[in-house]
Amino acid sequence: MNTNSGTELDRRKFLVAGLRGVGGGWAALHWPAILQAAEHAAHMRAADTPAKFEILTAGQAAEIEAAACRIIPTDETPGAREAGVIYFIDKALGTFDTDSLAGYVKGLPVLQAKTQELYPGVGKFSQATPEQRDAVLKALEKDPFFDLIRMHTITGFLCDPMRGGNRGEVGWKLIGYDDSPAFTPPFGYYDRDYPGWHPPEEKGK
Repeated sequence: MNTNSGTELDRRKFLVAGLRGVGGGWAALHWPAILQAAEHAAHMRAADTPAKFEILTAGQAAEIEAAACRIIPTDETPGAREAGVIYFIDKALGTFDTDSLAGYVKGLPVLQAKTQELYPGVGKFSQATPEQRDAVLKALEKDPFFDLIRMHTITGFLCDPMRGGNRGEVGWKLIGYDDSPAFTPPFGYYDRDYPGWHPPEEKGK
């Protein structure tokens, strides 16, 4: 969990480590559906009217988003909220990862119980302060529910922007990924007309 480090480097390290934790095999198996969920999230995030959830209730979504926004918080750079992660999660639970819905149904009461245990005066997790939420999530780091939210949050945050996810490429920019053409000469004659590259002397003309 990222806990108010305040530095871009720390967040990059966290996300890169999280990518390893998600598992390449799982992502490859579900990749087309992951991209569709990302596209859906982008549309919902950009909607003029409040978006409706397909699987989650408004109450469930509020608690899950509160957790996701502490896993990847908004600080000097955009976080899970700006990337529309909650809409990605909602779509995932109705499509390629329906089995995980039971994990959320079981895990949300655990989240609230831990919140009450640590902060009896707080009504529910989403009403806690950012510092209190961090403490609750840290206490649940070994719980399967935390792993589930963490996996979905990181996947939704970093998935392919070409299909509408990773809104504004906020996730890729954060880990320093550049998807622009990056090859340099010399290379084969067959590349000379590639539109993504022009000889240095032609730049700016």
